[in-house]
Amino acid sequence: MPPGCLAARRAQQAVIPEKHLFLRRGIVIMFGLTGINSGERLNMRNMIAVFGHRGARGLAPENTLAGFRLASCLGLTGVEFDVGMTADNVPVVHHDARLHPDIARNESGVYAGADAPLIRALTYQQLATYDVGRLRPGSAYARRYPGQQAQDGERIPTLAKVLTTCASLDLLVEIKTAPDRPDITHTPSELVEQVSRVLGAAKSSENAGLIAFDWRVLDVAARRAPSLRRGCLTDANTVCQARLWFGDSRLDAHEPEKPGSVPRTVASTGAVIWAPDHKTITEADIAEARRLGLAVIPWTVNDPDDIQRMIELRVDGMISDVPDQAKAMIAARGIALAAPGFVSRLRM
Repeated sequence: MPPGCLAARRAQQAVIPEKHLFLRRGIVIMFGLTGINSGERLNMRNMIAVFGHRGARGLAPENTLAGFRLASCLGLTGVEFDVGMTADNVPVVHHDARLHPDIARNESGVYAGADAPLIRALTYQQLATYDVGRLRPGSAYARRYPGQQAQDGERIPTLAKVLTTCASLDLLVEIKTAPDRPDITHTPSELVEQVSRVLGAAKSSENAGLIAFDWRVLDVAARRAPSLRRGCLTDANTVCQARLWFGDSRLDAHEPEKPGSVPRTVASTGAVIWAPDHKTITEADIAEARRLGLAVIPWTVNDPDDIQRMIELRVDGMISDVPDQAKAMIAARGIALAAPGFVSRLRM
């Protein structure tokens, strides 16, 4: 067994609080699916998808090939990751618009700091000189992820390399742009064009969902890459500033039937996934989303109590920094993990 998978096996032995170790039968989890017969629907019951957030950020350096290899060994449904683009138009997997001051080290071992350069300002060759395999010791960011095992020498990977590493997994691909700071990244059109091209070249489009907080990205994707499944990310801030973040969609567009409905606004975009902040969703939200044919996949679900709540709410999936724990808690409830292929079966 490869060393990475040995580490994954150890990671799966995480301790789960005793109060969560009980079973509940007969929970129907999977919705938003078409093209399957009634027998298959019965087999799809009692399942939840688990996506490793930025690979498996709680266990390995985020958005690195080491993290994605670990996620593959954990036997998850898939992974979620972020995409930006370099000055020479290479899509790369990295969360922030700039190099992270507590992650990226230059060739001298010095962390980037607050004045770190923008990803879009560096060529890929320049970007590849930074080591992103170890969190800055003593930083608040490092304290948030005490279980993350450093992997010195990890570099920011290209999207193409990540797709090769995660070929067996489903993908939630988040394009990072900000409508309030349009100058810090490439445009939604430029990013959608390059990301869809790389997904197509890797034959990864069918098992990928393109997601974004900035719904302008999804508007562009609907026109230029209509075969890609799309998903809307939301949190309290973007809902409060919907006119900024929701692109051409309007929260008040459903009056008088259901003014201000986030699930209805998501559905109006043609998206098949709603990925809300787990802290913001209610049972009523999920019921409405389900009636609209949306798969509900909240982020970032890490605390055992939060994982338990998502199971109780019957979400379709969850995105987690500790996907090993989420997977174990789901299994402890007698619920099956959705296998890769989950995304490809979401209705278009």
